[in-house]
Amino acid sequence: MPQVKLISRFFEIENSHRLRVYEENGGYSAARKVVTENWEPDKIINTVKASNLRGLGGAGFPAGVKWGFVPKDHEGPKYLVVNADESEPGTFKDRHVMINAPHLLLEGVIIAALSIAAKDVYIYIRGEYWEAYHVLERAIKEAEKAGYLGKNIFGSGHSIKVHIHRGAGAYICGEETALLSSLEGFKGWPKLKPPFPAVKGLFSMPTIINNVETLSYVPIVIEKGPEYFAGLGVERSGGARLFGVSGHVNRPGVYELPLGTPMRELIHEHAGGIREGRSLKAVIPGGTSCPVLTAEEAEKVNLDFDSLAEIDSMLGSAGVIVMDETTDMVKVLCRICKFYSFESCGQCTPCREGTGWMARIMERIVSGNGHYQDLDDLLDIASMIGGNTICPLGDAAALPVTSFIKKFRDEFEAKASAGSITAASSRLSAEEL
Repeated sequence: MPQVKLISRFFEIENSHRLRVYEENGGYSAARKVVTENWEPDKIINTVKASNLRGLGGAGFPAGVKWGFVPKDHEGPKYLVVNADESEPGTFKDRHVMINAPHLLLEGVIIAALSIAAKDVYIYIRGEYWEAYHVLERAIKEAEKAGYLGKNIFGSGHSIKVHIHRGAGAYICGEETALLSSLEGFKGWPKLKPPFPAVKGLFSMPTIINNVETLSYVPIVIEKGPEYFAGLGVERSGGARLFGVSGHVNRPGVYELPLGTPMRELIHEHAGGIREGRSLKAVIPGGTSCPVLTAEEAEKVNLDFDSLAEIDSMLGSAGVIVMDETTDMVKVLCRICKFYSFESCGQCTPCREGTGWMARIMERIVSGNGHYQDLDDLLDIASMIGGNTICPLGDAAALPVTSFIKKFRDEFEAKASAGSITAASSRLSAEEL
């Protein structure tokens, strides 16, 4: 199946980040249509609902449904926040969008802001994305000069101001309530829900938070129609996705495919298959927080939210990490555990303490000083973290541990056996004495 090239077509157009080039390729026609035809917020929301567009940052919640949660009778300000804090290991698609198609994102921002009557939009961008930050900043100035952003957009009387806020390298700020805390000038700690941001979000006002890719598909939904977009995907998962493929493939990169595409097609056809003719061993389908798949699972599953959920994994942020037969799964999990231990914000005890324990145990196993009991201890710790924290980082840390050990236990036992044998020899020597 060929790529659909909806967002990614701009990746191949020279200077597509400039307003002139974007407009030459149909840019801002969808936003102009919505504004000049005076679409009511409900019409925008219902169109997006009909497209089956889901949140593409990780959670997969239907975008139109989320927009509909904003109270219509609220008299104060409302906000739209763009989550551009792409920090999930293995994920890099949003960076390509912001660098190559910033005006597509801004056009989606305009339409989404009109759907909830938001006059201020905040783009929270990952601090390390220096190039993307500057490209976006210039695109905003271009759009303002053209009258597409700022006061009286498209001569309609509507006003939309876009602000950019740079993060400071904290993975936790990719979680929506931690992101809001950071925007407000506080420590990036997640908040308890409810209340949900749509009711009480930024500055305690109704707020919608969407991912870069999600908003970038909105102009396409308006332009081509919700039926077209929904028809690309499968039931309950409309349209396409940008899959960022990395790891042991011949052609790593970003591929735009309809939801429901077989994973084997993405890996073997689009990404060119496994490097050096080796065999596939494992795949992480949506960034390191997603449970790992064995080669057999990866060869059979389709790339959509429900298909991956059926085999106890997730599509997540669509960061597909491919591992060949030479991969040391114990070392991979050790690195993942160290990442989540370092990035835990420390607010919740299970996550703060548990991620540290898991990282230390994994380091002991990798060093050759582990024990068989360590594997069951890891599973116990993971079970005590999962579902017991304010935000999903606890689950993100626990799910890889559980899936790696259960699916590749022989490999973990082989590593742990060195320490177990050493410990048994030490006990024997003590008894003989």
